[in-house]
Amino acid sequence: MLDTTPLTAAVERFADRLRAAPQSRLQRGAAAEGLALARELAVRAQRLETPGRQPWIMPDAGVFAVADQLVVAGTDLSEALRTGTASPGELHEAVELVEAAARRARL
Repeated sequence: MLDTTPLTAAVERFADRLRAAPQSRLQRGAAAEGLALARELAVRAQRLETPGRQPWIMPDAGVFAVADQLVVAGTDLSEALRTGTASPGELHEAVELVEAAARRARL
């Protein structure tokens, strides 16, 4: 089993920054960055949990919901990586995705 603590920690840090951001910053792209990341993490989790099935795309629930969407998707992926047959490389790649999205969001 993989220790997915680095992924959940990175997701929580980014989500906390999104929650603390002013509406203007969220609307200028930070929320879009968070949603794109949440969607990617959700797709990765679904592919691990149900290979062969077309993944569902997370809906846009608005700029104030994106932090929660990110936490849900990150938690799902963390659990899928922890309990599945994922490699340490997949975990490392997911952490890098989160960190890169956080940098692009400029929060």
